[in-house]
Amino acid sequence: MTDTRTPSTQRPATLTEVAQLAGVSLATASKAINGKGQVAPATRTRVMEAADTLSFTPNQVARNLLLGRTGTVGLMTSDLEGRFMIPILMGAEDAFGAGEVNVFLCDARGDAIREQHHLRALLNRRVDGIIVVGDKTNARRSLGQSLPVPVVYAYAPSDDPADDSVVPDNAQGGRLAVEHLVSIGRTKIAHISGDPTYAAAADRAAGVRDGLRAAGLELVGDVASSNWSEHWGRDACAMLLSQHPEIDGIVCASDQLARGAIDTLRELGRRVPEDVAIIGHDNWEILATNSRPELTSIDPGLQELGRTAARRIFDAIDGRTSEPEVLRMPMKLIIRGSTIPARR
Repeated sequence: MTDTRTPSTQRPATLTEVAQLAGVSLATASKAINGKGQVAPATRTRVMEAADTLSFTPNQVARNLLLGRTGTVGLMTSDLEGRFMIPILMGAEDAFGAGEVNVFLCDARGDAIREQHHLRALLNRRVDGIIVVGDKTNARRSLGQSLPVPVVYAYAPSDDPADDSVVPDNAQGGRLAVEHLVSIGRTKIAHISGDPTYAAAADRAAGVRDGLRAAGLELVGDVASSNWSEHWGRDACAMLLSQHPEIDGIVCASDQLARGAIDTLRELGRRVPEDVAIIGHDNWEILATNSRPELTSIDPGLQELGRTAARRIFDAIDGRTSEPEVLRMPMKLIIRGSTIPARR
């Protein structure tokens, strides 16, 4: 096909011109471009070739109006400055940007009244969907089933099984950590955790026990739980080693805890990883790569989690609905020097 417009008329092509070049009606061209209605494959191909020849770009605003949409999505979070929230939001916005969707970002700061205010504001703006991002992985209160737009909960699942949620698989992360330590010959493995009221702490501890059971091993001592600080990592490591000096591997439920444990091991003259291998969670890169040795960690894949939540919103908006579920995203092992000695 040849573009018959002269250089002086090289303005954006119209759908009418695409239809004329393809030799079809305007209605047929519209159906072919938008993937709607019954159009023969050969006809659709001819229309798409004509659109490509004319460099035709559908008017997104016009398409949204025809479909009864605004081309906007709301993102509500309770912790906009949180270290875990930023990569989730970045992943979601990446997906939205690729789909030419505008995003309204709201920070409820953990306040239920503020959240309801933001919710009303988003609905008044007639957003096409809403992603709700929690500040931790504990289940949160549902916004309800009466909302006029689809809602996906990210990081923190909804407490209503009728809602769609996308969360990190923390239990799988705990198993992955143990499998790695066992693979490098460690058999006396302990676990240092944070605040036990956090679902992430309980899930990671359960995963650690599952991994040990699968390997025919038992946890050395009890799970050492208190808070998420490096200070507790130091104290917990000292306590565990005083009671169980045979420990040769430690799974820590966060990178901060792992950094503290490494400090204590150094003070006690234990080499990492030769004497005791250490693995953390969260893959907080600035912390993990500045540790000495660099810290092996479990990466929760938060950007991919955000992208997945955005894709599920797209599916719901387009009517590609599925059964509501809590989708658990797999984690990934990032190996560094705290479990594998660097080559000399």
